[in-house]
Amino acid sequence: MKVELYYDHHYQTKQELIKAMKEWIEYYNQYRIRHKLKGKTPIEDRNLVLEKVA
Repeated sequence: MKVELYYDHHYQTKQELIKAMKEWIEYYNQYRIRHKLKGKTPIEDRNLVLEKVA
């Protein structure tokens, strides 16, 4: 997160930084494509697991 949010970017307010951090965390936890998950996002993988269980 440090490299992607902090370096080469200066935020004018604390609220701008907090908003950017929340957006990055949401992307990282839900939407990034993972090699380990065979090209799926974490959300897609969770949904597949839930479908198999149900």
